[in-house]
Amino acid sequence: MAVIAPSALAPAGSVSEKFGFDTVFEATGEVVSATPRPKRTYAAEEVEAIRKAAEAAGESRAMASIANRQAQALAVIAQGVQQALPTLAAVAHEHRVGSADLALACARSIAASALDKFPQAPVRAALESLAREIEAAPRLIVTGDADLVEGLQAVLEETAQAVGYPGAIQVRAVPGAAPHAFTLDFGDGSASFDPEAAAERVSQSLHAALAAEGLHAEPLTPGVGPSAADAQKPES
Repeated sequence: MAVIAPSALAPAGSVSEKFGFDTVFEATGEVVSATPRPKRTYAAEEVEAIRKAAEAAGESRAMASIANRQAQALAVIAQGVQQALPTLAAVAHEHRVGSADLALACARSIAASALDKFPQAPVRAALESLAREIEAAPRLIVTGDADLVEGLQAVLEETAQAVGYPGAIQVRAVPGAAPHAFTLDFGDGSASFDPEAAAERVSQSLHAALAAEGLHAEPLTPGVGPSAADAQKPES
């Protein structure tokens, strides 16, 4: 006959087992089964080992939580940067356009001052550049505004002698001609120069290049070059 030692009642609401037993004895008094009882006293070494294990477990959980929060923060930062890049690209493009306009304005101011101080220099340079084209022409007609052609005859004759042009040079004033503009007519061809028209062509070319460049002029991330797709695009 077995002798059993009753334990505390099972949790309320249990149907399959209402009572539990910690220790079961045979009739002879031999223990058949026994539930291990929780240890209630610990040595100092055991306490220290339990403390270290608890600290390590807590530190591991804390580090895992920090790593998870860091990953979430990096994801939020990456999303914000990705959303900001198009705006930054537009700002950079506007800055390039503004810088180009400022450079053009400065160039126009410098060119205007240079023309006011040396109005006949462009005509002389044009004659020197066209020396080989006009060497066979018997006559060269230079036209421009009245202020420009004043005193220009002597300058051109001196330049013609320097470049070896033997033909005749005629200088004529044209009413309504743009300031500092002139035309060299040598029969078989002609060459013209208009500072305002030249500045406008430079401005149009520069803005056309900026428009073609668009928002892909340069990477916004330092050290990152153009993508492979951009590198494979043929030049227009």
